[in-house]
Amino acid sequence: MEPKESRTQFVTVAEVADQLRVSNMTVYRLVQAGQLPAVRVGRSYRIRADDVDHYLAGQYTQAV
Repeated sequence: MEPKESRTQFVTVAEVADQLRVSNMTVYRLVQAGQLPAVRVGRSYRIRADDVDHYLAGQYTQAV
């Protein structure tokens, strides 16, 4: 068996906004606030899919 290459998958701000059901501006605000790490590529941002999952995992709240 050949080992699988683990490649980091990057998504756009629009794709993150679509996944989270929020506006693009909300994603930009999360990036600017440092809550969602992103890489600047030219004039746009790319966000690792793993970072989106990590952000969502940290947003769960405990029901009382």
